[in-house]
Amino acid sequence: MATEIIVPTLGESVTEATVAKWFKAEGDAVAVDEPILELETDKVTLEVNASTAGTLSEIAAKEGENVEVGALLGMIGEGGAASAKKAEAAAPEAPVEAAKPAEAASAVTASEDDDKDKLSPAVRKLVDENNLDAGQISGTGKDGRLTKGDVLMFMKDGGGAAAPAAAPAPAAKPAAPVAPRADDVREERVKMTRLRKRIAERLKEAQNTAAMLTTFNEIDMTNVMAARKKFQDDFEKRHGCRLGFMSFFVKACIVALQELPAVNGEIDGEELIYKNYYDIGVAVGTEQGLVVPVLRDADKKSFADVEKGITELGLKARDGKLGMDELTGGTFTITNGGVYGSLMSTPILNPPQSGILGMHKIDRRPVAVGDSIEIRPMMYVALSYDHRIIDGREAVTFLVRVKECIENPERIMLAV
Repeated sequence: MATEIIVPTLGESVTEATVAKWFKAEGDAVAVDEPILELETDKVTLEVNASTAGTLSEIAAKEGENVEVGALLGMIGEGGAASAKKAEAAAPEAPVEAAKPAEAASAVTASEDDDKDKLSPAVRKLVDENNLDAGQISGTGKDGRLTKGDVLMFMKDGGGAAAPAAAPAPAAKPAAPVAPRADDVREERVKMTRLRKRIAERLKEAQNTAAMLTTFNEIDMTNVMAARKKFQDDFEKRHGCRLGFMSFFVKACIVALQELPAVNGEIDGEELIYKNYYDIGVAVGTEQGLVVPVLRDADKKSFADVEKGITELGLKARDGKLGMDELTGGTFTITNGGVYGSLMSTPILNPPQSGILGMHKIDRRPVAVGDSIEIRPMMYVALSYDHRIIDGREAVTFLVRVKECIENPERIMLAV
């Protein structure tokens, strides 16, 4: 008996997803709880596992299609080995002589159609525009599928010229040019993912809604770097994780947020919401796009718990394993462009939050220390804030408090 594969519940307020990738093709055997496809929502990417063992007998929703919760994705039939034996027993013995020409041509056509069905939209477009035979091109993708690079390499090696020309169709319209301009092969048009569209919508929402300003300061990282160097080995042996800069900045921000609650608040219609809890979002760049997992109750966590929490969330983000509850409800966000080499930037708000701190690369440069000039490891920091709820005095004071905590780490330990 066949088993339906349906779109599972995706989370609060999420009713639609896009079929991002099928891990199995029709006819492939599947095991219980084995991932068979990947769905992408506007917030997370999740895998759909097989509820029973058998053979993937039908794919009802192809890659790139939008599907709603409860929609049919495919069907799992009886086990592959058993059904294969039944089919062999039921089928009459094939004659030894070669198939008739008409049957052979039909089989070739069906095979070509199957190959085309397995092509991504970009690859199919390139194959069709250049009159190529996909069956003549060797695929290097998953399960031997063609990639755009395979097609371009085939054309570069002269394969495009050797491909058989398509039979002229009795269409009234004039035939389109066989080969596009040479420059066209250097372009690729792909559909935006749901996550990328959601990121674009939220960033534009922040610009259109908030009265956004950015204030800057610089921090001397000498004392924090010295503390890390002094305690790194003992910290790692005791807690099983490295002591990074992010835990210092999370703790410093909490000290500043407690003093200046507007930076931890938000606007809801005509009301201001001041939050007495500190769920800190830490921006993570992934191949799919930027996500902001949330470290809950960061004020109640030790340095080690903060470091472990950030590391765990970062790994889950890069593996696409974040749950909806780990991506919602943050009160303040920290983003670190310094890991990519950014010296200074103006981070954009993460709605409905009212503040976001931008960290940057540590740069050794000459600074005035008393009456002398010294080379110090310096970092520019930026606070983008919603001027509707946060005044300039509060924004500047917030950054000054962060600066004081980082330049004197004992302030964080003693909460002064």
